[in-house]
Amino acid sequence: MDKIDIKSKNLEELEEFLVSIEEKAFRGKQVFQWIHQKQIRGFDEMTNISKDLRQKLETDTRLFGVKEVEKWVSAIDGTTKYLFELQDGHIIESVLMKYKHGNSVCISSQVGCRMGCRFCASTLDGLTRNLLPSEMLDQIYAIERSTGERVSNVVIMGTGEPFDNFDNVMKFIELITHKEGKNISQRGITVSTCGLVPRIKEFAELETAVNLAISLHAPNDDMRKELMPIANRYSITQIMEACKFYIKKTNRRVTFEYSLVANVNDKKEHAQMLSDLLKGVLCHVNLIPVNPIEERDYQQSTLKSIQNFKNLLEKNRINVTIRREMGRDIQAACGQLRKKYKASHS
Repeated sequence: MDKIDIKSKNLEELEEFLVSIEEKAFRGKQVFQWIHQKQIRGFDEMTNISKDLRQKLETDTRLFGVKEVEKWVSAIDGTTKYLFELQDGHIIESVLMKYKHGNSVCISSQVGCRMGCRFCASTLDGLTRNLLPSEMLDQIYAIERSTGERVSNVVIMGTGEPFDNFDNVMKFIELITHKEGKNISQRGITVSTCGLVPRIKEFAELETAVNLAISLHAPNDDMRKELMPIANRYSITQIMEACKFYIKKTNRRVTFEYSLVANVNDKKEHAQMLSDLLKGVLCHVNLIPVNPIEERDYQQSTLKSIQNFKNLLEKNRINVTIRREMGRDIQAACGQLRKKYKASHS
């Protein structure tokens, strides 16, 4: 019999499980707190739980998690990139970024990715599998153990397309925000998608306070199809309709991620097209100087081009920032280190 992934169970499911093995339901809250507040690595650490129950948990369940295999710390800004090994030997990556307002962790939601975005290293080897809620949680727990510091913000923007693993990602959000667990604010969580329109609408229907980011990267469909294969399935018009539905349901702004690639999508006319597209929409544009990867010939836009692009958006009254580059010296862009590690260990 396969052992139960206890870390992926919410409080109600945990209570039901304990009742099913002839334990009191109230033990569920105790076990939940041990797992998510105290982030235990083994059941023997549960000092206020009977030895008999600890043995049952040891026999019937397992604490799915991650094991740190390598980490790199940026000499430029202190950004830390972690490579974690999963129970089945697969490798994922996470990034810790330190800001004045607190520690932010960018986590992976899949092993690999099948979206095929041409500027991203995560997708080069395709999708291997989805991550469980426990495996997403433990990226954060492992980083907190490593640093001894609390994580206050989570970005689901690492390897994988979160909305391609929708149910597990929503379960992860439920667990990480639970008041008896880590209790991170929903407003401190951002989910990034390349534009799976039905899932954006489904996410909007949940009416959470979780932030939504759209990987847009182009102001029109033709250009987006060159950069992102998903654009062949969902048009920018469909994405904008879904985003407006999200804004209506949640009254929260949408962030549009726009990676600037030299001489591809960074010209004045592109900035004007983007301004026209976003006019009147409750949104924020995050301009990202693209991280070059070996397998593609895309180059980063010049500082002048980036600034000119920003200035034109602002002139059109679009809220915009240039994302501060973090961890470039340790290849902190999505998928880069994982691919390098796999190549060196194959």
